Amino acid sequence: MQKRLFVKGNEAVAMGAIEAGCRYYFGYPITPQSDIPEYISREFPKVGGVFIQAESEIASINMLLGASACGARAMTSSSSPGISLKQEGISYMAGSELPGLIVNIARSGPGLGGIDASQSDYFQSVKGGGHGGYHIIVLAPHSVQEMYDHAMLALDLSDRYRMPAMILGDSVIGQMKEALIPRPYVAPDDLPAKDWAVSGKAGRAQHIVKSLFLGDGELEEHNWHLHRKNQQLKENEVRFEASGVEDADLIVTAFGSTARIAKTAIRMAREEGLKVGLIRPITLFPFPEKAFLEATGRCKKVLCIELNTGQMVEDVRLSASRDADVYFYGRPPGAGSLPTPEELLTQIRKYCKD
Repeated sequence: MQKRLFVKGNEAVAMGAIEAGCRYYFGYPITPQSDIPEYISREFPKVGGVFIQAESEIASINMLLGASACGARAMTSSSSPGISLKQEGISYMAGSELPGLIVNIARSGPGLGGIDASQSDYFQSVKGGGHGGYHIIVLAPHSVQEMYDHAMLALDLSDRYRMPAMILGDSVIGQMKEALIPRPYVAPDDLPAKDWAVSGKAGRAQHIVKSLFLGDGELEEHNWHLHRKNQQLKENEVRFEASGVEDADLIVTAFGSTARIAKTAIRMAREEGLKVGLIRPITLFPFPEKAFLEATGRCKKVLCIELNTGQMVEDVRLSASRDADVYFYGRPPGAGSLPTPEELLTQIRKYCKD
């Protein structure tokens, strides 16, 4: 029998990062992600890791930049307002082609908002967030197990493509407890050597990590280079879960914690004889555009469910067939509670019968 642990999602993402060889953490406390630095501060010394509670979020992202530039596997974590403070540093990391894991256990906003679950950071995460028109890899786990697994995956993808990777969760996924099966980390055999790292000259050619390009045509070519990496991600690294789309009259799409509720509503709908399928994006960038295009070649109705007033729905509309109808149902932060499966079932019935 496989060993199972009963842990929080916040603990699971830290466990996965440690298992994957992350040995440097820089962060600052903020609810609802503070379990991550608490766990790492206790466990890193056991594996020879370095934990620093920085003086601010701005300091912590720049410490991550420095550790990454030296070739280390490193991470930071925060919640929504803290991630906003990190955006300049994330842009510098993207421009400098530096890997690194960033975990956002999102809370409600805008501004200080509250500590309730929210998916209002979707735009910020998948559209870059900082200045310069870049993208980062964004994964959206919907279980404690995926928090663990995606920490490993994010570190691998980040190293493979030399760009930051974000795990976008929320207070539901971060604070909930459920069974976790620890998996041993196996490094992919295609990870490139970090022969670009700044590790001292020592008789070799000088290595420079930078995001400033002042030579004639340099910056344009650099931006096209970053764009080509984004295209490679779209070709090779799209991940999603799909079920029941082959005979569906309605496709429901949701990510993260909302997808768990949607799955229950879909099961209830199927028990009523309604033909409802699911597409759950796992990579929010790269977004599963082809999956939606292919699915809506047959099924012409999509219901997008989010904990906000409508963000991922824009990418669904851009991806779906032009003759498909894309509907939206959202619950923004402050509504008082998460949507229930019964609430979502009411919406499913409405669009199945249209």
